[in-house]
Amino acid sequence: MKKYIIISALTLLALLVGLCTSKPQAAPAEKVYPVDPLIGTGGHGHVFVGANVPHGMISVGPNNETLGWDWCSGYHDSDSTIAGFAQNHLSGTGVADLGEILLMPYLGEPSFEAVVFDKKAQKVKPGHYSVDLMDGAVSVELTATERVAYHKYSKKADLKLAVSLDLETAVKSLMFRDGRQESEIVTVDEYTVAGYRKSSEWARDHMVYYAVRFSRPIAQTIGENPKVAFTFGDVNEVEARVALSYNSVEAALSNLEAEGGMTFQDALASAEGKWNSQLSTIDFKGLNPTIDKIFYTSLYHTAFAPQLFSDVDQQDEYTIFSTWDTYRAVHPLYTIIDPNAGDYVNSMINISKTTGRLPVWPLAGFETDCMVGVHSVPIIADAALKGIEGVDKELALAEVRKFAQQFVPDGGLEYIDVFGYLPADKVNWSVSRALEYCIDDDAVARLAVACGDEETAAYYAERAKNYRHYFDPVTGYMRGRLSDGKFREPFDPSFSLHEEADYVEGNAWQYTWLVPHDPHGLIALFGGEEQFLSQLDALFLADENLNEGASIDITGMIGQYAHGNEPSHHTLYLYAYAGQQHKTAEKIRHVCEDFYTTQPDGLIGNEDCGQMSAWYVFSAMGFYPVHPTAGVYVFGTPLCHEAVIHTVDGTDFKVVANNNSAENKYIQSVKLNGQPYTKSWISHEDIMKGGEIVFEMGPQPSEFGSAREDRPFAEEIKY
Repeated sequence: MKKYIIISALTLLALLVGLCTSKPQAAPAEKVYPVDPLIGTGGHGHVFVGANVPHGMISVGPNNETLGWDWCSGYHDSDSTIAGFAQNHLSGTGVADLGEILLMPYLGEPSFEAVVFDKKAQKVKPGHYSVDLMDGAVSVELTATERVAYHKYSKKADLKLAVSLDLETAVKSLMFRDGRQESEIVTVDEYTVAGYRKSSEWARDHMVYYAVRFSRPIAQTIGENPKVAFTFGDVNEVEARVALSYNSVEAALSNLEAEGGMTFQDALASAEGKWNSQLSTIDFKGLNPTIDKIFYTSLYHTAFAPQLFSDVDQQDEYTIFSTWDTYRAVHPLYTIIDPNAGDYVNSMINISKTTGRLPVWPLAGFETDCMVGVHSVPIIADAALKGIEGVDKELALAEVRKFAQQFVPDGGLEYIDVFGYLPADKVNWSVSRALEYCIDDDAVARLAVACGDEETAAYYAERAKNYRHYFDPVTGYMRGRLSDGKFREPFDPSFSLHEEADYVEGNAWQYTWLVPHDPHGLIALFGGEEQFLSQLDALFLADENLNEGASIDITGMIGQYAHGNEPSHHTLYLYAYAGQQHKTAEKIRHVCEDFYTTQPDGLIGNEDCGQMSAWYVFSAMGFYPVHPTAGVYVFGTPLCHEAVIHTVDGTDFKVVANNNSAENKYIQSVKLNGQPYTKSWISHEDIMKGGEIVFEMGPQPSEFGSAREDRPFAEEIKY
C-alpha cells in the first residue's frame, strides 16, 4: 500500500509525546464570558456546534444523521443522533456543504451507523465540545487549533474501543449535487493515516486533504475506503489529531506537525485563551444578564468566518465570505476590533487578481456565485477608505473598478449601459440585483474619489443613482421595469417567488428601502419627508402574511419588515434620516426583545456567517453602519449601561447610557468627550480616536436628532 513518509523520527516522537501525555493544566485565570453556543442551533439559525478558534480552518463537531435545509451546519437542536465528528463546517449559511472527514468511536464491532445521544450529556463552550455516547459508556471531547482538530475518546465499559474514519458521509442539502466523488485512505505509519476527499456539493470539484494521527498504534484496520475503522488493543482512551489542508496531503501532514503536538489540555487552554482574547475586544455591561448572554454569543458568532484557507508555511489567506450578508455589518465591525481585517480584504483582492473575478461567495477555493450583487466591492472599499493596515488603497481601486465588467452568471450587468437598468423580462430578481449593484457602484466611486481618479468616480457615481429607475411614484415601491420601460404588471408589494420574480428572498415592501448609500435621494423620490415617513410607518403596520411559495428566508416580521433576512437590517435606522430618530429606537427595542433570545431558536433567521449577530452587536452598543462605505454609524438605542470598545488602533472608545432601562429607551441628549453632541450619528474616525460618548436616556421621545443639520447623511460624491 502507498505510504506518505515525510516526518522525521524525532518529530514523530514529539507528536506522540503530546498525544500520550495527560498532564493537567489549570484553566487560564481570565474572565468567563456568558456565551451560549447552542443559541441559534434551533429554528432556522443553522449555527455550528463544536470546537474551533476564531477564524480557524478547523471547526470540529458533531454531524447529525439527518440531512436537509435546517442541518446546513451539520447539527440541529431538534435532532438526537450523531453520525460522527467532522473536522470542518459552515455556520449559519442557507446552503449546506463541508462537514467532512468524520471520526466516530465505537465499542466492540464498529457499525458505521449513527447513534442516539442524550442532550443533557452534551456540553459546549467556546473552544470545547464534549458529549457522552452509548448511555455514558463512551465520552468524547473536542478542541482545536487553527488547522488541527483534537479528539479524545474514553470508554467506561469492558468492550474494546474502535474509531471509524468515514469519508463518504458529509453535510448535504439534498437539493445539491453529487456528494463524494473520490477519496483515499493511505497508511503513513502505525499511528497515522492520510488521504483526500473530493466532492461536488455547493462547492464543485472540492478537494480537502487530511492527516489523522492516533495516540495508540493501530492494531487492526476494518473495512475499506471510504469507510474504515481502527482498533487499538485493550485501551481505555484514544486521542486523535486531525489536520486539514486544501492543497495537498503533504501540507496536511505539515500542518499536523506544526500544530498537532500539544497535549489535549494544552490545546484546550490555548483555544480558550484565543476566545477570551476575541471576546475581550468589547467590555459590555447590558441592562440585564440575558442581554449580556445574547451580546457575547453574538460576538462569538461573528468570529466563525471567514476561515483560514492557507497552510502553516503560507501567507494567511481566508475563505468563506458570505458577502451579500456580511458587507452590511460584519466587515464594518472587523474594521473596528479585528486586527486581521486587512488579511480578509487582501484575500478578496488576491482572489480577484488570480481569477480575474471579484469574489461573490467564495467557498474553499470555489466561487458559488450565491445571491446578488458583488459585495466584495464595498468590503474592499470600506477597508481601504478607513486606512486598514495592510490594505493598499490604489491596489484596492485597481480591482474594484473592474466591477462594471464583472462576469456574474445571469447577473445582467451587461444591460446597465444599454438600458440604465436591468430589464425584468431579461434578468431574474432584477430589482434586487440592481439595487445591490448600485451600492457596489457607490463604493467604487467613493474609493475613486479618495484616490483622485475623477473619471472612474464620475462613471460609478452616475451608475449608483440607477436605483431611481425602479421607483414607482404612483405606488411608492421599487418595481420591476420591462425592456419597453413599463413597470411589470400585475403588482402586489407583498408578493414574492423564488424564480421568475423581481425580488430575491423578499418583496417590494422590503426592497423599496434598499438605498443605504443615498437615503436622502430616496426621500426625494417619495416627494419629501412626510410621504417617506408615512410609507416607512406603513411598512411596520402592514399585514405580515406572505403568499404561498414565498421564500422561507422571509422571517422576523413586524408588518412587512423582515428582520430574519439581511436586506431589511438597515431599514429601522432610516427614520433618523428624516428627523425621527425616536422611531428607530422603538423598532430596535422591539426587534431585540422579540427576535433575539437565549433559546436554541434564539435567532429569527439564518445566522449567515455572523451578520445576524453583528447587527445585534452594533445595535446593542447604540449605533449601526447603515451605509457601509460612508464611515458613519447611525444612533439607535443602546442596550447597555456601559460598553468599552478596544479598537485595533489601540484606543478605547467608551459608551455610557445613563438612566437606561427597558422603559427609558429614548435618547434625550448626548455628550461626546464631555461636550454637547447634537448629531444622531458618529463617524468611524471619532470611534477609532478613542474617547467617551454619553447617552442620557428617558421614557419619552425627545427632539434629539430632529434638526436637519443633525441628521445622518450620505455625503454626495464630489469629483
